[in-house]
Amino acid sequence: MQTVRRFVRRPRRVPSCVGPLRPQMPLQAPARRALHLAPPFLLDDHTPRYLTLSSVDAARKRSRAYAHLRKCNLCPRRCGVNRYETTGMCLIGDTVKVNVIAPHFGEEPCIQGHHGSGSVFFSMCNLRCVFCQNHDIAHQRNGQDMTPEELGDWCVPAAYLKLQEVGNVHNINLITPEHVVPQVALSILHARDNGLTLPVIYNTSAYDSLASLELLDGLVDIYLPDFKLWSTTSSRRLLKADDYAATARESIKAIHAQVGDLCFTADGLAKKGLLVRHLVMPGLEAESAQIMKFLTTDVSRDCFVHIMEQYHPDAYVGRPRARAKRAATDKGDNASERRYVEINRAVTNEETTCVRKAAEAAGLWRFCDPPRHDGFSL
Repeated sequence: MQTVRRFVRRPRRVPSCVGPLRPQMPLQAPARRALHLAPPFLLDDHTPRYLTLSSVDAARKRSRAYAHLRKCNLCPRRCGVNRYETTGMCLIGDTVKVNVIAPHFGEEPCIQGHHGSGSVFFSMCNLRCVFCQNHDIAHQRNGQDMTPEELGDWCVPAAYLKLQEVGNVHNINLITPEHVVPQVALSILHARDNGLTLPVIYNTSAYDSLASLELLDGLVDIYLPDFKLWSTTSSRRLLKADDYAATARESIKAIHAQVGDLCFTADGLAKKGLLVRHLVMPGLEAESAQIMKFLTTDVSRDCFVHIMEQYHPDAYVGRPRARAKRAATDKGDNASERRYVEINRAVTNEETTCVRKAAEAAGLWRFCDPPRHDGFSL
């Protein structure tokens, strides 16, 4: 019969020179880090939404886009004109006027990455912001006229496919496209059929109608709305649109319902979701606080927010009034004779800090902060 040996574990002897054993400290749980680049905001991979559209859905979108051009009612202005024959408030017909198409390195780090964002700057706009920081593009009909097919094709210099193949950019970034949504939808579908595989970014002032966003649903991966002002009075005076704030609130809620919160891949690049920008304005911190509270309560506490501080007087701000131009200037420069004098200055550090604190007090925590090192913020 086989004998089974049993081994008895003896207590370990400790040399006298070592002294008594110290009691083992309990393992501490790692500190929780509030990172925006962590589950559930981290993606293993991402396929652009337009690549998942069926041929039937793509055909429907094409049909709707052509119909909207024949009776333009997509943007909140709802001019109702036939853009094959005339133009509405935006002064753009059935083609688009493109000012610049190039890799762009002036966006958020998670958008531009190392190779840049493939930015397409459209001329004109459906707003008339008196302080427009890009007024030389948005207020003037400068640039090249392009059809939707040319915009998405390879043969046109620096169009979508050329940005992808030659520019090696991370995404296609459509800047101020609210007034050319039908053409944008047609160009994305055309580029898809010819090999486009990059995420599409819709870089907007948030002055979009729900019908416009419905047409873009399934075509756009990342939305970058800039929520500017909260009150009707400020919107009327500074944006020339009484209904801006109400329209922006509805559009941002609809956008979040489409794509959700901003998500990234492991390289730190944004691939899908909502990124809300807000330009801090001089003396309007109370309106900024209302916007931050709205994002928390009506959109998402996990909303990714970029609080921008680069405002400077531009466009019509600080220009002499008409009567001041006609009058003699013997009395010297009079600040009261200049237009929009209340915002004719840069924002202060205190104002920017106040808005940031209001955002944090509202419950927001995902911010686009500058890097604390000399490298890329990825």
